Amino acid sequence: MDDSDARALVEAALAHDDDAARELVRRLYSLVAKIVRAHGPRQTSEEDLSQMIFIKLFQKLSQFSGKVPLEHWVSRIAVNTCLNQIAAEKVRPELRHADLSEEEQAVVQNLAASAEELAPDRRFASRQLVEHLLDLLKPAERLVIDLLYLQQRSVEEIRQLTGWSASLIKVRAFRARRKMKDQLDKVSAREKL
Repeated sequence: MDDSDARALVEAALAHDDDAARELVRRLYSLVAKIVRAHGPRQTSEEDLSQMIFIKLFQKLSQFSGKVPLEHWVSRIAVNTCLNQIAAEKVRPELRHADLSEEEQAVVQNLAASAEELAPDRRFASRQLVEHLLDLLKPAERLVIDLLYLQQRSVEEIRQLTGWSASLIKVRAFRARRKMKDQLDKVSAREKL
């Protein structure tokens, strides 16, 4: 969506033009859905979270200055809404061996026993294990790990998306990696007992 088209739709939506508001939702829905899938909490449905984001978007539409592309502004609202929702959902502070499926337990045993690469049949379970470990992180830490390592974004891209400084991003990534490793070590140690 080009800037002049976006500005015209925003102004029309602010003037209570329902067709313009529907068009904004239509054009921005795929962006919002992509962000929700990448950053949304597990306990809230994608559709519910997307609706929450659009509600916030229309509540704050008068604050859109046009200095940045509309997509960037909407992305920021979407990411912050996902972070807030993750924070609202209380997660257990510790991953227990009993919380893991048999496949995930096998991955932990494999990681504890050797440094070999996982067999293809264990890769899905390892992804699930990573999801469990991510759930233990604070929302900001989870976001930075997801953006840096799962989506392969640069520190600069994350800085633009979140508004955080580069040093803050690096510190959060370091702390999150350390927390995930500590939790994995605890689960591995319990497995050896």
